[in-house]
Amino acid sequence: MSQTQIAPVSMEVDAPRAMSNRLILTMAIACGLAVANLYYIQPLLADIGRSFSVSVGQIGFIATLSQLGYASGLLLIVPLGDNYNQRKLIVGMLVAVTVALAAVSFAPGVIFLAFACYALGLTTVVPQLIIPYAASLAPAPMRGRVVGTVMSGLLIGILLARTVSGFVGTYLGWRSMYWIAAIMMILLAVVLRFLLPDDRAPKGSTSYPRLLQSLWGLWRSQPVLRETGVFGALVFGSFSAFWVILSFVLETPPYHFGSEVAGLFGLVGVAGALAASVVGRFADRGEARHANGIAISITLFSFVLMWLTGQWLAGLIVGVLLLDLGTQANQVASQSRVYSLIPEARNRLNTVYMTLYFVGGSLGSLLGTWGWSLAGWNGVCGVACMMLLLALALYIFNSKRMSR
Repeated sequence: MSQTQIAPVSMEVDAPRAMSNRLILTMAIACGLAVANLYYIQPLLADIGRSFSVSVGQIGFIATLSQLGYASGLLLIVPLGDNYNQRKLIVGMLVAVTVALAAVSFAPGVIFLAFACYALGLTTVVPQLIIPYAASLAPAPMRGRVVGTVMSGLLIGILLARTVSGFVGTYLGWRSMYWIAAIMMILLAVVLRFLLPDDRAPKGSTSYPRLLQSLWGLWRSQPVLRETGVFGALVFGSFSAFWVILSFVLETPPYHFGSEVAGLFGLVGVAGALAASVVGRFADRGEARHANGIAISITLFSFVLMWLTGQWLAGLIVGVLLLDLGTQANQVASQSRVYSLIPEARNRLNTVYMTLYFVGGSLGSLLGTWGWSLAGWNGVCGVACMMLLLALALYIFNSKRMSR
């Protein structure tokens, strides 16, 4: 299938347009608040497991289901952004995620919770609608900076979600966190309805099945998309392997900490998230692929460091800072490369990239839980290092033939 057959769903002109700092900040905050829904669960896993009297492996699988739901939403919902009004789609999905959050909070048993968490992941796709929309609004010379700034908001939301849910879970219970989140999503829907610009770009009339079918054509025709997708899957997989078991690590000797301390580790990574816009500027100078290689190396070093010094709190703190920095730098560099490929297919390009990204995250959560059950901290670090070594090997292997 040729590129001309897979791309022309819309006729967007990739010309410079005005984009105010207020709009960029609004999109960044919206991404952070929306994506947080997917990560509230991580510091709460031990508490949720106790409330339903289930094992570490069973409750870890619940977290995996939410990420699989997110991957499903990326695949089935995000491509619609190339065919339909972006603002209406974003507001509609915020209403849908509110219903899913209420279902999680209400869950009477672990089976209901599993379905509700999958639905929560499925509907938490607003950030992946906003990011390509921001890229389409930004002039080409500043696209990397805009994407980096919006990504900073998303990444800070991921990190602070753990801090907030850790404290709310400790003092109000884990169910309260999801009721609070549901209220925030309704308020966010109202705000975005009035602050987001209406999406007036011409849209295509391609049928939904053909829209989904075009995803495979994009994957086959775009080597940059394939490479960044694998980088994202492996790096985010290692990231998820760590975060899904952190609350269990901190409950064991020598720490004996509760969920609020697990949540505080999210604050450590904020410094890394703030570096995302800097990486975006680096990408605007045409160095995005080099940023991928540096980011993968930093992430690998973080796990080696934590493997050797994880018995000390200081070792974990430094490792988490480097882990978040490397993961976030890889994400911004990868998305800057992806959004430069076919302007009229940005939502579908993002779908392919982010679906693989979160499939990798789901696999990392599963392998991290398995590694912890099998060999404790050594198992988790071993799994993560293997994933990152694969990513680094691919980077080196492709270096001679990849130009951007």
